[in-house]
Amino acid sequence: MIKIKIILIIFLISISGLDKSLAKIKDGILISVGNKVITKSDIVNEIKIILILNNKSYSDDKRNELQQMAVKSTIERTVKEIEVSKNEYLTYDKKDFNRELNRLANRIDMDLDTLKNICKSNNLDFEIIKDQIRTELLWNSLIFNIYKNRLSINAEEIEEQLKTKQNRKEFNKYLLSEIVIQPVETDSIAERINEITSKIKIEGFENVALSESISQTSMSGGDLGWLNDTEIADKILTKIVSTPIGGISEPIILNEGILFFKIRDKKKIVKEISLEELKNQLVATEKTKILNMFSMSHYSNLKRAILIKNFDE
Repeated sequence: MIKIKIILIIFLISISGLDKSLAKIKDGILISVGNKVITKSDIVNEIKIILILNNKSYSDDKRNELQQMAVKSTIERTVKEIEVSKNEYLTYDKKDFNRELNRLANRIDMDLDTLKNICKSNNLDFEIIKDQIRTELLWNSLIFNIYKNRLSINAEEIEEQLKTKQNRKEFNKYLLSEIVIQPVETDSIAERINEITSKIKIEGFENVALSESISQTSMSGGDLGWLNDTEIADKILTKIVSTPIGGISEPIILNEGILFFKIRDKKKIVKEISLEELKNQLVATEKTKILNMFSMSHYSNLKRAILIKNFDE
């Protein structure tokens, strides 16, 4: 109980400045996305969520940067909300929903009840966070339904990976964060990599993930959690293995974008995994990678096709 009180006090202090700073600003429509509107209070709530879920404090000198992050993530979610609302057949697994709720709390070292209390103490309706998770799960369901017939898995590549990973009893796990940058023309890759690398050095990896990453993990500072080495493609794993704890991997250039990984921790585990279980892991990982690529592409197309209007003076 003492620990919870201390956490609550810290968050009240860190975010109370936001409410004071914006108290005199009248609410109103800030942006319209298609037939939906985003208000100033929506952006304030989004900033609170960013601060809480990334264990960060508010200060006036960060206000513009936080607002840009909040606007970006709110527009993205609104585009997705509009699209999923057109498909009433979409569903999500309640286990996935509860797992994601607990993951958000665990990544900032607290339980779910504490997270709820922090939101309440900072005048943030916890239902907003729950709605955001629902939207993301429904969006994932939409992408799967649209592209499931295009999930072409390279069987030879899977079998090749099985040969190198079967009969193992010791595995490596990595605690990772990611930044995924929009693909650029070949002659602009080096310049874009230098730009992101410089920003990471100045602003920190998590802040750049929030402001620049096009991945779904952006809102949580790029957090991927713990991944088994069997869940990571060999091309990516090679870069991760050679990067020390606390370091940033060399950029990885793929069709879906430019990837940067932060290796937050590493550990070895001893576990027997059957050949069938290992094959299922490799196939699931490959499907997830392909679906993420389709997700980013589908969102980009929708955003280009929808009218987004700014009402801020």
